Amino acid sequence: MFYHYHSAEDTLKSLQTDDSTGLSSKEAAKRQKKYGTNELESPKKQSLLLKFISQFADFMILVLIIAAIISFLVSFLKGETDYVDPIIIFAIIILNAIIGVVQETKAEHSLDALKKLSAPNASVFRDSTHMTIPAKDLVPGDIIFLETGYYVPADARLLTSINLKVDESALTGESHPVEKNADCVLKENTPLAERTNFVPSTGIVTYGRGTAIVTATGMDTEVGHIAKLIMEDVTPQTPLQKKLAKTGKILGILALSICAVIFILGTLQGRPIFDMFMTSVSLAVASIPEGLPTIITIMLSLGVQRMAKKHTVVRKLPAVETLGSATVICSDKTGTLTQNKMTVTTLYSINGAENLSSAFGNFLLSLATRCSDTNIEHSKNHESTIITGDPTEVAITTAAENQGILKLKLDLTYRRVDEIPFDSIRKRMTTIHMKNQNYEVITKGAFDMLLPLCNSVYINGKSVPLTSSYKKTLQEFNQRMSEQSLRVIAVAYKDVVSIHDKDYEKNLTFVGLIGMIDPPRPEAKEAVATCIEAGIRPVMITGDHITTASAIGKALGILHSSDEAINGAKLDTMSEKQLEENIQHYNVFARVSPEHKVRIVKAFQRTGNVVAMTGDGVNDAPALKTADIGCAMGMTGTDVAKNAADMILTDDNFATIITAVKEGRGIYDNIRKSIHFLLSSNIGEILTILASILLNFPTPLLAVQLLWINLVTDSLPAISLGTEKPEKGIMKRPPVDPQKGLFADGLVVNIILEGLFIGFLALTAFICGYKIDGNGSLTLGRTMCFSVLALSQLFHSFNMRSSRSLFETGIFSNIRLTFSFILCTILQVLVVEYPVFASIFKVQSLTLLQWIAVFFLSFLPIVVVEIQKGLNYLKN
Repeated sequence: MFYHYHSAEDTLKSLQTDDSTGLSSKEAAKRQKKYGTNELESPKKQSLLLKFISQFADFMILVLIIAAIISFLVSFLKGETDYVDPIIIFAIIILNAIIGVVQETKAEHSLDALKKLSAPNASVFRDSTHMTIPAKDLVPGDIIFLETGYYVPADARLLTSINLKVDESALTGESHPVEKNADCVLKENTPLAERTNFVPSTGIVTYGRGTAIVTATGMDTEVGHIAKLIMEDVTPQTPLQKKLAKTGKILGILALSICAVIFILGTLQGRPIFDMFMTSVSLAVASIPEGLPTIITIMLSLGVQRMAKKHTVVRKLPAVETLGSATVICSDKTGTLTQNKMTVTTLYSINGAENLSSAFGNFLLSLATRCSDTNIEHSKNHESTIITGDPTEVAITTAAENQGILKLKLDLTYRRVDEIPFDSIRKRMTTIHMKNQNYEVITKGAFDMLLPLCNSVYINGKSVPLTSSYKKTLQEFNQRMSEQSLRVIAVAYKDVVSIHDKDYEKNLTFVGLIGMIDPPRPEAKEAVATCIEAGIRPVMITGDHITTASAIGKALGILHSSDEAINGAKLDTMSEKQLEENIQHYNVFARVSPEHKVRIVKAFQRTGNVVAMTGDGVNDAPALKTADIGCAMGMTGTDVAKNAADMILTDDNFATIITAVKEGRGIYDNIRKSIHFLLSSNIGEILTILASILLNFPTPLLAVQLLWINLVTDSLPAISLGTEKPEKGIMKRPPVDPQKGLFADGLVVNIILEGLFIGFLALTAFICGYKIDGNGSLTLGRTMCFSVLALSQLFHSFNMRSSRSLFETGIFSNIRLTFSFILCTILQVLVVEYPVFASIFKVQSLTLLQWIAVFFLSFLPIVVVEIQKGLNYLKN
């Protein structure tokens, strides 16, 4: 239950607690049995065995297992000891399963990270005694003490507050500490970020002190609600996983169907049943690219290594390519698009805007810095300065230090002798300093609370009477700054001879206005522009006020005149259907809760978008998990956000995600190239066997030869294609349509035509070799067919590198592919020419002329495809 709309007295009565004594130990123990400990629950973890078994729940994998078992049985029934085929198949399947388990065991530790955020101890009032207890032992009704530097150990309703400020940014996304007031009573529907009489678990007290009554613990806290969201939401499959699953089923069915046809035709022709069955099974193994999952995993791993060098740590391999399909990037504002550091950007005097480095700017900053409670620390070598304290005062002091106005020197020169601390009711603070033999009073705070205290205004180094005209001008300046979403601090002062009367805050001279904001990251605007050019919609989701969010959105180019900004309150009035229908109109979402963020992400997903989400706070974790790909910030990000995300940007740079998108698109292209290569090659193998059956020729390839070709062509060349660099202009084309299959844009036609050509070349080699052999032996024909089928695929791998000409991309620019080609070619020649291998694969040595014929036929795919690329270029 929430208590922000109850008074402190009513809350005490409701929770049956006395703030003068606190709960008794007996009552606390009773309540702990009822509510449980103040800890977060953990989801049940799947055992390694179950994870391993689940890796086999894939149609293509099941088909391969069946094929391997049949292959083993056929060899066993024939009395042979050649179990190479099933051994190789099972080895690949098990390797793929192991890789999958390794990836899963690295996954979600979100709840463990959430637990770490909880304070290990709590300062509590029990049995009429102030004591410290483990935070996990807190129960609703406990009275807790809050002081500067304390973590808030549980959700609580304030009972007292003295200048209390709490940093809730990790939970709400609020960019600065929130002023708290125990005396106020709020409306029931007040958003979480505006509950000034409430302190949430994981908050940090940055200023002041207070007492509070615990209203919720463990999973009932606001952080607990986030934990439930993380546990309940299942991370969606990536577009590639979906497409590969669909592709695997199609390939499996087609391969089995074609092999069944070949088996039936061969049997009807009177060929030996066992031989045809073995050939059909071997062809099924060859036609299904069983190494594809492993190859793709390796390609993704190579991409991960490249991305790691560019400040991106990938936690889940399949998510790498998802960025290439991203159509929407939902980004948190604070710390992601902005610097999460209040910065002074604007100064105003009665004359208008002033430069920070001007004489007036230095004077104003000097006054405001003296009236600040910041701490200055220098590194050992004095190369850097660390300024700590309230973010507003840190911003002022930093601006002064940047102008050479050193606070330590000011404090020595103008020694503080008295002060009136800031509080949330007065909204101002006043300090009194020694100035020569007299005193100087400085007051800074909210404009509307400070102006009535002034009777003069500072103009060109002098104090002149504050007329109604001057007041109107200052009010206009204040309004102008507020409309720019700046946090405005007014500064006034006066010189006095004596401080005995303590009448400090009267007859002040108004000096000027200081405007500050959490500014956008310098590189973020360019990154947003690149997003838009790449067909990706940038969306800002933040816990900040809608005016601040809109200002940042406009500055970055996220919010345009045709777009709208919306806040969480309005979102609450919309049904899921209404949000889905209108989601495309909104680019900025402000004052949102973790639940809102999840709704927004899901609404975009339901409209067919692939959603990437960036964030750094606890409040971002559910949305990071729900999104198709979650990107957490590594430097300022919480452990919760990092562990809920698929990748981590180690430099906290929004622009890095654009580099990752480019890499993701390149990886997707490379995966598509590998699939193109594997399938066109495998179709060539199928068509070679099918054509020979239809033409009533002897079988041109033996099972062991098919398997060898499969091993040579489906390994190194296919993996090497994964190292291709992203093509030029890759970020100027739209994202990969998630609704399109892997074979869209004419890929199927190309695969079939290229497979037909490779099959034709292999059959040609078989016929030529068979005719050359005057004795009618099949060995030479099979040797030439075997060699051409293997080598033509190796040459064909160069065609897959790019849609552009090889001469434009550089024939040998992919060193790994060149090395793979040379190595696999040498292996193929050795298999034919080395007697031991030749006997295993049932081939014979070739003459120089025969090898020339083999290489000539094998090279033809490059010639034909290069001509095709040239014709396509002329058409476009």
